[in-house]
Amino acid sequence: MGEALLYDKLDEQRVRCNVCLWRCLINPGKSGVCGVRRNENGSLQLLNYGLVSSLAADPIEKKPLFHFFPGSSVLSFGTIGCNFHCIHCQNWEIACIEDPGTAMKGLREISPQDAVKIAVKNGCAGLAWTYNEPTVWFEYTLDSARMAHENGLYSVYVTNGYMTPEALDMLGPYLDAWRVDIKGFSDKLYRDLAKVGHWRKILEVAERARHKWNMHVEVVTNVIPSMNDDDKQLKAIAGWIREALGELTPWHVTRFHPHRRLSHLQPTGLAVLERAHDIGRAAGLRFVYLGNVPGHAYENTVCYQCGALAIERRGYSIRLKAVKDSCCAVCGADLNIRTSIRG
Repeated sequence: MGEALLYDKLDEQRVRCNVCLWRCLINPGKSGVCGVRRNENGSLQLLNYGLVSSLAADPIEKKPLFHFFPGSSVLSFGTIGCNFHCIHCQNWEIACIEDPGTAMKGLREISPQDAVKIAVKNGCAGLAWTYNEPTVWFEYTLDSARMAHENGLYSVYVTNGYMTPEALDMLGPYLDAWRVDIKGFSDKLYRDLAKVGHWRKILEVAERARHKWNMHVEVVTNVIPSMNDDDKQLKAIAGWIREALGELTPWHVTRFHPHRRLSHLQPTGLAVLERAHDIGRAAGLRFVYLGNVPGHAYENTVCYQCGALAIERRGYSIRLKAVKDSCCAVCGADLNIRTSIRG
């Protein structure tokens, strides 16, 4: 264990955690919503620092990030715990923990220094924190991101975005990419799907990542039949991306696969995903991608100015066809492709 960085000490040995937007008020002997931050006699202690549940060298496209170091490999880490309780979670075994002591058994401990060494040894260009929500691992990811930059590696958060501005500002100098889920655009959707409120603050934090810290931002919406596949929500998401993050921000609309308490639903129909794509393009977004449909033409990056095929994709396999630095190699249009870390 170790002491948390962002929390307030209150009366009667209570503490308030300030890492995520729950801002949990935690009594002695209790843990916050995430299950991995525990009040020990008035000190907020981390239960999962450096404890790894999942580790893999992945294509960066798997995150998915399509305009960030395309074709590179990234060393991906997960731990345990989450500040959301999504009823369709694909990684619920590590995210939805009830007993941290049991969940931590058998986990591998990897220091930030060793994380960098493993990445270099496996030919990875960076580190990504994913599989479960990286915000609950904040202190470890901060130390690791700082060390990644010192060794010329990039750093990536694959996140639900439910982080406080002050936590983001601590990470800001060391984090290169903010791959954020925008699960829908209504109070009801976030309440029914993830059991959270104050979801609009996710938008504010994403905007802060983009504009204050110049992080590369890509947005994912898993399109779920009967929950967030209506035109109203899809148009609202696309409009927000266009106005708040910019027209060159990639939006991934991905196919839902039935799981857990949404096993009774059907996978998202292709026509629904194509409609979402068209909604995004009509809103002015230059890059809208379909996810979980390998081989579809809307996986490719096409220059919005001259129509050249810039990057051809099939699943996680890519071919760079017409890209020069961050631009179209044919006409010079800005494709918003990040290929360098921020110093």
